[in-house]
Amino acid sequence: MAALEPDADLEAGIDAARSFGLGFWLAAAWLGVILLLALAANQLPLEDPAHMNLLARRAAPSLHHPLGTDSFGRDLLSRLIFGARSSLLIGLIAPLIGVSVGGALGLLAGYFRGRLEMVTVGVMDVLLAFPPLVLALAVTAYLGQSVANLTAILGLLTIPSATRVARASSLTITQREFVVAAQALGAGHPRILVRQVLPNVMGPLAVLFLLAVAVIIVAEGALSFLGLGVPAPAPSWGSMIAEGSASLDIAPQIAFVPAAAMFFTVLAFNRLGDTLRALSDPRRAAP
Repeated sequence: MAALEPDADLEAGIDAARSFGLGFWLAAAWLGVILLLALAANQLPLEDPAHMNLLARRAAPSLHHPLGTDSFGRDLLSRLIFGARSSLLIGLIAPLIGVSVGGALGLLAGYFRGRLEMVTVGVMDVLLAFPPLVLALAVTAYLGQSVANLTAILGLLTIPSATRVARASSLTITQREFVVAAQALGAGHPRILVRQVLPNVMGPLAVLFLLAVAVIIVAEGALSFLGLGVPAPAPSWGSMIAEGSASLDIAPQIAFVPAAAMFFTVLAFNRLGDTLRALSDPRRAAP
């Protein structure tokens, strides 16, 4: 009869999967497909995204061009997939830079307090005082268009938020019993920061990272739409929307296809971030 009893680990796994909800799994599936396509773009049987065929301008979807072509006769499916590589590359690396740098600064400021905290908070307040999009436009226009410059400036704009989140979390954690006990036992600051404080700050920073990815993808799209994003001829979703805006009355799919891809990707990252935030909320476990 023991063999007929349900496995406790299997039931726990099923309950955990159900707790995420259908929306979470749909978002994860969408992001998995987009990431897989972006990583395998060079191996897929796609046309060169920069190849022009003026005789096939604004062609309707067909077997040869599943999503049609743009105003220069370039294959939309190919540009969409290669554009996902550009948008996701910036959307993932820029928040990673911001969360890493800002998280470290906030962690140190919240733990050591004093003058370090005062200086850190002051610098972050100065950065937050600048309108983010205006600052990104100014720096990008001054440094020039490149993926590296765009990633760096967008990463810089993520640092203040990450610093504030990490500082707020570390301020609370440093007052907890296990940190006080570690200090009483003679543990050094590096050990306490790495072993006690950092693991408890990683949760809020992970939520911020996912939400920041969504914001950065939209910001990159806005800069590319204005002509200050990923330099041509490399495609990105924002530049594809800008190119298709001139043909909305003739071939609206040129702009709607990349806009839909950006919309669902941003929605998916927001969904993952909201789910992770709900699961890490201590009030969720309260009776």
